[in-house]
Amino acid sequence: MRKYDPIPSTMKRWLMFNSVGAIGFFVHMGTLTLLELCFGLGYYLASIVAVETAIVHNFFWHERWTWADRRRMSKNPAILRFFYFHLANGMVSLTGIVILVPIFVENLALDSRAANVLSIALCSVVNFLAGDRIVFRSNKTQIDSGE
Repeated sequence: MRKYDPIPSTMKRWLMFNSVGAIGFFVHMGTLTLLELCFGLGYYLASIVAVETAIVHNFFWHERWTWADRRRMSKNPAILRFFYFHLANGMVSLTGIVILVPIFVENLALDSRAANVLSIALCSVVNFLAGDRIVFRSNKTQIDSGE
C-alpha cells in the first residue's frame, strides 16, 4: 500500500492546482452565463464578477488542498494569504479578463464565453507560479528547523 505524501511534488501540486482550477472554471463560466443570460449583464462586467467568484472559490480549495501542507507551516493568517492570493492570482486573472477578453471579443470576434476560456488558459501558468512562489511559498527555515 502506498504511503500518503504530505508534501506533494511540484508536478502533483500542478495537477492539484489544475483540478481546483477546472472546478473554478465551471464556477466562473456558470456565473458568467447566469449573469449574462438570466440577468442581462453585459459581458465585460459579467466577466469581472465571474472571475472574482472563481478567485474566492479557488482560494478556498487551494488553502485546504493544493497547498494545505504549507498552510500549516505558514506564519501568515488565512486572511493575509487571501489578500496575497487576490493581489497575485486576482491581479493576473482580472488583468486577463479586463485586457484579453475585450480584445478577443472585439478584434477576433469570439463569443464572450470562448474569450473567457482563452483568457483563463493563458493566465493559468502565471497563476500557478504566483500561488506556489508567493502566496503559499514554502518557509524553508521553518521546515529545516523542525518548527
